[in-house]
Amino acid sequence: MDEEILQVLKDLSFINAVIATELIRIAENTAIMAKGPQVVEKCAAEHQQISEKILELVESYKPNIIEILKKHVLKH
Repeated sequence: MDEEILQVLKDLSFINAVIATELIRIAENTAIMAKGPQVVEKCAAEHQQISEKILELVESYKPNIIEILKKHVLKH
């Protein structure tokens, strides 16, 4: 595969990880505002696991920049 295309795909993988993990947080925050924190507590552990899996997948493509995303996502 052309190196330039490969780099673009790696970058897109990272961007998609940012979008996916932020959407999880947006959904949680919306649920808190609409129905209260008890709603989020029911699935917060699963959301954390999903975020961790997303980060794990992207780390294989963008290991040099993933630490920034890990700090942001896993500290929420």
